[in-house]
Amino acid sequence: MKRLTFFSLSLSGLLALGGCELLGIETPEKLAAVRDAEGRAVGGACRHAGRAIEDCYTLNRKADKAAVFAGWRDMNDYMRENKIEPVVPVIAPATVSKGPPAAPAAPPQKVENEADTKVEKEPAPKAASNPAS
Repeated sequence: MKRLTFFSLSLSGLLALGGCELLGIETPEKLAAVRDAEGRAVGGACRHAGRAIEDCYTLNRKADKAAVFAGWRDMNDYMRENKIEPVVPVIAPATVSKGPPAAPAAPPQKVENEADTKVEKEPAPKAASNPAS
């Protein structure tokens, strides 16, 4: 009798644990697989957009770096084999820093002639003519 009770309790426990996937409870293995797949997708998309791997890491801080690199490398190999050119992104990525955007620096201007850089002085007012002289 004790064996039958133990067996039925064990069986019901196994059935309850086996149904966890049906209830939508996520296991650590399932979460790791999803994180890896998302990182590979991000890396592949970065490579297809022609971004450097360092830029991809910077733009996607929460993504797993190993998975991002694996996706980037896989897409790089695929693009080389099939001679696919990168697609230039049309929309600029959101700024990574929280501060205001930095103003672009003005490029230095090339001076061709030294006379161009001198400031012209206004002519001095004419001295009043002295009629006595």
